[in-house]
Amino acid sequence: MDTLSHDVIQSIVDSDCEDIFAYLGCHQVSPGYYAFRAFLPNADSVEVLDQKAEKTLLVLTKLHTTGFFSNVARLDVIPHYKLRVCYGEHCEILEDPYRFGSSIGEQDLYLFGEGTHESAYSFMGAHLCDRDGVAGCSFVVWAPNARRVSVVGDFNFWDGRRHMMRKHVPSGLWEIFIPGVAENAQYKYELRAGDGSLLPHKADPYGFFAQVPPEQASCVFNNDRYQWGDQEWGGQRHLYTKRDRPISIYEVHLGSWRRVPEENNRYLTYRELAAQLIPYVKDMGFTHLQLMPVSEFPFDGSWGYQPIGMFAPTSRFGSPDDFKYFVDQCHQAGVAVLIDWVPGHFPTDQHGLGRFDGTPLYEHADSRQGFHPDWNTFIYNYGRKEVSNYLMANALYWLDVFHIDGLRVDAVASMLYLDYSRKEGEWLPNAYGGRENLEAIDFLRNVNTRVYQHFPDAMMVAEESTAWPGVSQPTHFGGLGFGFKWNMGWMNDSLEYIAKESIHRQYHHHDMTFSLYYAFSENFVLPLSHDEVVHGKRSILGRMQGDAWQQFANLRTYYSFMWAHPGKKLVFMGCEIAQGAEWDHNSSIAWHQLELPEHRGVQQLIRDLNHLYISEPALHEVDCDGLGFEWIEADDYHNSVFAFNRKSRNKEETVVVVSNFTPVYREHFRVGVNESGYYKELLNTDAEIYGGSNKGNAGGVQTEATAWHHREQSIVINLPPLSTVVLKLQR
Repeated sequence: MDTLSHDVIQSIVDSDCEDIFAYLGCHQVSPGYYAFRAFLPNADSVEVLDQKAEKTLLVLTKLHTTGFFSNVARLDVIPHYKLRVCYGEHCEILEDPYRFGSSIGEQDLYLFGEGTHESAYSFMGAHLCDRDGVAGCSFVVWAPNARRVSVVGDFNFWDGRRHMMRKHVPSGLWEIFIPGVAENAQYKYELRAGDGSLLPHKADPYGFFAQVPPEQASCVFNNDRYQWGDQEWGGQRHLYTKRDRPISIYEVHLGSWRRVPEENNRYLTYRELAAQLIPYVKDMGFTHLQLMPVSEFPFDGSWGYQPIGMFAPTSRFGSPDDFKYFVDQCHQAGVAVLIDWVPGHFPTDQHGLGRFDGTPLYEHADSRQGFHPDWNTFIYNYGRKEVSNYLMANALYWLDVFHIDGLRVDAVASMLYLDYSRKEGEWLPNAYGGRENLEAIDFLRNVNTRVYQHFPDAMMVAEESTAWPGVSQPTHFGGLGFGFKWNMGWMNDSLEYIAKESIHRQYHHHDMTFSLYYAFSENFVLPLSHDEVVHGKRSILGRMQGDAWQQFANLRTYYSFMWAHPGKKLVFMGCEIAQGAEWDHNSSIAWHQLELPEHRGVQQLIRDLNHLYISEPALHEVDCDGLGFEWIEADDYHNSVFAFNRKSRNKEETVVVVSNFTPVYREHFRVGVNESGYYKELLNTDAEIYGGSNKGNAGGVQTEATAWHHREQSIVINLPPLSTVVLKLQR
């Protein structure tokens, strides 16, 4: 008979046993004698069968009414066996999950414990696999302070007593292999905290797929099946990601770019987006797509910026394979894909990471450092190696498994400063008494270093809104190691300027020139993002003063000034068609406005600006170096006119840009130039095709030997009202 104590049996049936694998399954109890034990709630009888289920090896005795069974057999070796379990007249043959040993390798345990496991997703979470010829799924989760962890799902009646996991004590990892669990099985983790209390069921932090919100379960998924077709892309990526390349980014919220109104206003799927969005991006001349967060998130109104499933593309639009198809098609069409990545905070939803094992595990315990007052979210504890490992592996995961070309890291400023959006007394200083979050700084540097080590042609882009030095400088020079940084200063100053009536702009002239004082201190992206067209800020068009004609002319002038200004470009969807209303995440872009010629004109202008930007090296090659820019006239505040040169790397290509931010037509406007010759008019925002009055320069102008703007040569142009004119010296 089995000599297992009553207390141990009681702990098992109470699902309160910390070392379940020490008791369930088959265990030697004395030389030559083996105890078979099983806990199968509500079962009436259990038999041990041979591997082929042809012969009964042992009938187990029911030692507890809830379903604990045990018996002892004399055996030479532990056999591979199955269980025949009967519930009344219904019987089934099962594999015993407690007969399988651990599947976690020593190297995985070591690297995870060290916080340096770059591919932690290769063993964490749920992985379909084959053990001893038995198909099933391996589950691994980190919960060091839990007393017990179980996998619950649609395969075990969501009963936490049925699949209690094995704990690896030093690492805090829990694992189990469950035979028979197949793809698409829904599951969560049930945890008992250290004080014995049951916690709300938790989604898998490393889950690869999830139910469509508002449902919350994780789903088993085979992440190794998709056959990629973008093999040629790897050799071309550097043409889309380096500082001297044209980078024009179209930022998209997948849930509202376009919907299907005739089908209850449903989302487009990833595959439908591939068929519709990619051709549009190509036609418009954008080089990059930037997707607002695709990691699974529970609340539509967060737009994805409060993610819970960091390793799962949102199921709103399809499966992970469908998302891979979308990225694959982008690459085959020559479009790079960036995604918004949110390592700065996470939501407080009960099925998420908050107090995951009953303790503040992923977040800081002290709310002064672990809770974000603006967003009512938790802040990651970057100083905990398993947490920083979780995020670091996640960054690499998107680049590795989904072939993503880069990450735009959200809200970097909130990570860098301990006092971000906090009053005196509401934050904790660092070890040196300062406001810098030293742990977050180390984390960001580590992530950027590892990303560029493994994916040297990737893009790491920081949304950083302060004057923190060296954001886009290499870590070995003391920088944070990003490749690019959003120029939030340029965005704020220029939007304030264009929102003013033209007669008042003369008093704010240097709002448009100030950015050139620091334009080359970082590798900048000029962003007109989703944040600028929500929450009462109005659309970009809606910020413009004057009548409809002036509003559209203002917008065309501003966009062209932006495309000519040093820095890579980013516009949010809808801006390119001059959408009149603010962005609404529950509705499509106002595509119907393209029925109006003025909206079509702005769209055509953006298309032409992108193609001009790509084709003219002077407009992109030296974006991040002062050698590529030269003021011609920065101080003409009386006329609200700006004139400057853009130059190519070898300085053989020169483009002259002149912007008039008043509705005054300036005929015979003289502009000093560096060289004599014929200057071809490459673009004029007042052209009739864009909705302008068609005042121009008959294709170009010849220089005159008249000194102007401290130059020996000059040109005389017709400068239309509210316009930008771009000219190029013909050689």
